[in-house]
Amino acid sequence: MRALIFDLDGTLIDTVYAHVFAWQRALDEANMAIDGWRIHRRIGMSGGLFTRALARELGRDISTEEAEELRRRHGELFLELLPRRRPLPGAVELISFLRSNSILFGIATSGRRPEINASLDVLGIGNETVVVERGDVARAKPEPDLFLACQQRLGVGVDDCYVIGDAVWDLLAARRAGMLSIGLLSGGYGEDELSRAGAFRVYRDPAELYRSLDELGVLP
Repeated sequence: MRALIFDLDGTLIDTVYAHVFAWQRALDEANMAIDGWRIHRRIGMSGGLFTRALARELGRDISTEEAEELRRRHGELFLELLPRRRPLPGAVELISFLRSNSILFGIATSGRRPEINASLDVLGIGNETVVVERGDVARAKPEPDLFLACQQRLGVGVDDCYVIGDAVWDLLAARRAGMLSIGLLSGGYGEDELSRAGAFRVYRDPAELYRSLDELGVLP
């Protein structure tokens, strides 16, 4: 049986740019100003890689204490900027269709609970759905751990999984996991970037993916 493994931010929920603005403000407050577009290219990375990327942009090291304070402040600002989560077009309908037709799916996100709970709630995702978050694995994207953990909990083979994500880090992690990947433009990456990162198909958003499920061979 085929299974779909979804990223969350930028794939099902419209949160990418709120994350960018929150990081930009947190960094600016700490006298570490970085252009927003440079931050955007790093959204979806593991925390360690993200910190190293920021240090490279700044031309100096970021201490463990500084990194922890930045993450804390980012979380506060993110909630201020986006107190309510908005599903991307077609996301709720897609999830409902998959559930109604007994098509296996799960969520694998670099986010953590309780921060991701509001996003899961607006999608109608409860305890019946496999959700793997950052605290469940040793390494985050672009390492494959999140997707492999989700695949194992779904009880299917690697070859039977499609990963759906909006960032090149999702697609690189899928490639390392040995899974086919689907790219969505809803996170701000271009079609050429997602294709070069290994996307088997690229769609505009969850709504277009929903209309194109026949192309993936997952319909009952």
